[in-house]
Amino acid sequence: MVTIGMNYKMLPGKGEVFEKAFANVLEVMKEMEGHSASFLYKDVNDPLSYLIVSDWSSEEAFNGFIQSKKFRDVANWGKENILAGRPTHTVYKQ
Repeated sequence: MVTIGMNYKMLPGKGEVFEKAFANVLEVMKEMEGHSASFLYKDVNDPLSYLIVSDWSSEEAFNGFIQSKKFRDVANWGKENILAGRPTHTVYKQ
């Protein structure tokens, strides 16, 4: 089991768009082999900062997801439309 923390910073006024996009991405993630659960958190001290925490059977399963065309498409859309910077990912191995 591996947990992935994905940190995102939004452009002002784009948080709601990100939250809706996450709901769509979550549906794709549910279909990915190795995905267990994902949760979206918003920083109460910085409403432009979000954290997605995802549990996967392995780091390889997560890497398969982020290398998928669906993920790349949404990542490119986010980079061009709602993100204030490059997201950072942290891997927590159990």
